[in-house]
Amino acid sequence: MTESTRAVFRAAALSSRLLTEKQIDGVLSAMSAEAIGPAAPLVEIEDEHLAVKLVERGLLNRWQADQLLDGRTKFNLGPYQIIDDIGQGGMGQVFKAEHTLMGRVVAIKVLPKSKSTPEAIAGFAHEIRAQAQLDHVNLVRAYDAGHDGNVYYLVTEYVPGTDLRQWVVRRGRATEREAATIITQVARALDHAHSRGLVHRDVKPGNVLVSPDGHSKLSDLGLVGFHGDAETGVDPRAGRIVGTADYLAPEVIVSPRRVSPASDIYSLGCTLYYAVTGQVPFPGGTTREKCYRHCQETPLNPRRFNPELAEGFLDVLADMMEKDPAKRIGTAGEVVRRLAEWTDEAIAPQPPARESFARAVLSATDSSRHDSRESFPDFPDVAPQRGDAPSQASQGTTPVAANAQETVRIPRQDAELEQEENPPAEPANLLRSLPLPIILLAAAGGIVMLVAIIAAMLLFFR
Repeated sequence: MTESTRAVFRAAALSSRLLTEKQIDGVLSAMSAEAIGPAAPLVEIEDEHLAVKLVERGLLNRWQADQLLDGRTKFNLGPYQIIDDIGQGGMGQVFKAEHTLMGRVVAIKVLPKSKSTPEAIAGFAHEIRAQAQLDHVNLVRAYDAGHDGNVYYLVTEYVPGTDLRQWVVRRGRATEREAATIITQVARALDHAHSRGLVHRDVKPGNVLVSPDGHSKLSDLGLVGFHGDAETGVDPRAGRIVGTADYLAPEVIVSPRRVSPASDIYSLGCTLYYAVTGQVPFPGGTTREKCYRHCQETPLNPRRFNPELAEGFLDVLADMMEKDPAKRIGTAGEVVRRLAEWTDEAIAPQPPARESFARAVLSATDSSRHDSRESFPDFPDVAPQRGDAPSQASQGTTPVAANAQETVRIPRQDAELEQEENPPAEPANLLRSLPLPIILLAAAGGIVMLVAIIAAMLLFFR
């Protein structure tokens, strides 16, 4: 291949050392042979076509090909070779990479240059120090951190699989056992973090990684904060509402400085609600509207979307989503114990059940259905908005610092469920409910009408 035939893509591929000249020439020769025959000379082949063929042959992946087509040649951060793009987080971009000497595949979170303000760098350093304090099987572990020029990065373990949000989108809502097992593992991770004075502040399905072998890990400590006397550093986001609007605890909205483990438990409850229903607790609306509803309204009864949920399971969910932190489940360890009945592990006996789900915080808000709204006299009686679009993204990183989750579209079951909850009255029951004089009057009227019909028939046939 001569210098004149080398375009941007080919030059970038060689400069980056992702490909050798021999590999490129071999693919070009094969493409020419396919086009005009093996005896013909090489023909000019467009970069885009060459990139497609290299991806088909497994010499590049689609992300690498796109980067080379744009002329990018740097694919390393320190000793790590960038392999692929994983996704965009609230505070940075995440890549799949490999250590050039150890051969270990990792995930690298990078603070983009465009966001590398002094405040952002301080927040990133805060996350790195927080993650360094934690070591738990259900938390994504930190391996390394550093900077390459002006690019700051954090290296963590790579978890194959998907996050819980995508898991639900692809597979549908989780069963009680699946959801309880996933949430239990996340609760263990939170219990570990809380014991070290840390509050996650952004627990949501998108930050729960589910591996193919069924293990779950809590990720992304980008918004982590300290609580109580365990505070050992300056929180760069102190006093601001941070998190994702669909999973914010009411007390965090009202008083952002109230950083406590209880807010993580509320967010974990919202995550459990999403897992078993495929819906965020308050779909649709703006960030401000979502915050209001977290503070003042109750979500629809999860049975409206998943009729198979047990009463005891719903009681645990309701206790996790209590609006008053004092009435909420107290610790992540207690969440583990309360959910033990629906996992493969027997940890501890289930606490006594509450009187009924009607007292739970998740009472249906449809005024046409029976509920115990008198238990919550301050809650507005708002009917569900059935035309709500999928949940909208929260705006910006401040005051809410990450994107809201999308709502999974569930097949329309509302009419069917309403019929089951409000069955039509049987005729016998209707008769019993009528006063006796009305029944006698109706019977007399029927006899008179019958006599009139018989008389008319006799006159007609005479």
